[in-house]
Amino acid sequence: MEPAKKNVAVLAACQALLFTNNSTAIALNGLAGYALAANKALATLPVTAWVIGGALSTLPASLLMKRIGRRSGFTVGALTGMVGAAICSFALYLESFWLFCFGTMVFGVYNAAAQYYRFAAADVASADFKAKAISLVLAGGLVGGIVGPETSKFTVDLLQTHYLGAYLSLIGFLVLVVLALQWLDIPVPAAAAHKESTRPLGQIMAQPVFVVAVLAAAGAYGVMNLLMTATPLAMGLCGHPYAAAATVIGWHVIGMFGPSFFTGSLIKRFGVLQVMAAGALVLYVVVAIALSGVSVAHFWFALLLLGVGWNFLYIGGTTLITEACTPPERAKTQGANDLIIFVVMAASSFGSGLLLEKSGWQMLNYLALPFVTAAAIAVLWLLARRRVAAGV
Repeated sequence: MEPAKKNVAVLAACQALLFTNNSTAIALNGLAGYALAANKALATLPVTAWVIGGALSTLPASLLMKRIGRRSGFTVGALTGMVGAAICSFALYLESFWLFCFGTMVFGVYNAAAQYYRFAAADVASADFKAKAISLVLAGGLVGGIVGPETSKFTVDLLQTHYLGAYLSLIGFLVLVVLALQWLDIPVPAAAAHKESTRPLGQIMAQPVFVVAVLAAAGAYGVMNLLMTATPLAMGLCGHPYAAAATVIGWHVIGMFGPSFFTGSLIKRFGVLQVMAAGALVLYVVVAIALSGVSVAHFWFALLLLGVGWNFLYIGGTTLITEACTPPERAKTQGANDLIIFVVMAASSFGSGLLLEKSGWQMLNYLALPFVTAAAIAVLWLLARRRVAAGV
């Protein structure tokens, strides 16, 4: 097998395990927080702590990988994830809300490191294979969308302490991540690469292509986190059982990664900005569906399409950001990109619980519209700019 394709296969397997863990965390963090928190408005704080852990570590993780290589960096992230899952499990046993929040924050370090699976695939792929490599790696999340929720249904009440079995299972999946990473074959950057001249980060971030890529990806993640984080709680408040919420989250993750099998091909055929514009349009449809009712079917269809819209904008943004930097600039450019995304994720996940508690599910969906609109305007602006430059 060609080295690039072998690496994509390994990274896709790691992505599958990542979202096996993440879909479990998405489905349970808010519910566990609700069970542990004295103030129910803080129910989604564990989700926010998870995102903050990622935000604080995303740039250091990128710079660490530049020094020690992708395989070692990803392994450090997975080992940290084990520690985080263990702390969460201990917190559930002790019924400690704040220790649980700390555990999810530590677990977020693993999520931050693993977000670079897609960039690792792009780094070793040829120009023609780049968008497809990113898509195929993210497609691994489709497996996680199926395995994670189904596993959580079985493990959530496996032990006497509610949710404990599900969090202990995360450690087992992380062991598989560490084993899979040993097959990754991406050379550690040579020492000379650290000394090559690079532009200041501010200059890189001022480029229109960087601004649009980040606005689109961060906007998509903001909408997704705002609605996805609140969905299990909202469904519970509407009288739907946990099994239904787990199924909805599972299909949401399938919507996030199922299109990845063809998103790269769509980008190659129609252009990255056109696919991103389509993603923004899908997110408008999501809000319309969510506002039209609160049956299980409404939640299911809205969350499925929420995943599809995110996929188009996120893969598009990831592809676009590779145009903003030279190889020596990748670490700090990718780190800055993901730091901004994690900050938006933290704000939207924390606001999700507060807004659901105070204003309800409908208002939450209305507040998603500015995120969608910002992403859509940014993408259409760059598309128009490029067409003018090309004389079209």
